Amino acid sequence: MTRATRDLLTQALELPLDERAEMAAELLESLHDTEEDVDAAWAVEIQQRVAAARAGELESTDWRTVLDRVQKDVLGR
Repeated sequence: MTRATRDLLTQALELPLDERAEMAAELLESLHDTEEDVDAAWAVEIQQRVAAARAGELESTDWRTVLDRVQKDVLGR
């Protein structure tokens, strides 16, 4: 966190509760816009992966093989 940001935070914490709550709500809302961009990017990525899988362009592995590998490598079973 930069000094300017810390100073702004210090000032914000001195505000009355209702003003801090309003500021916090607006800050959180501003993050929501970013989340929508990320969600949209993931939607495009998923569509591309599904299309590639359906076209046979991806190497696939049987789920049982993957599960066995996870149990062995991750869970140590």
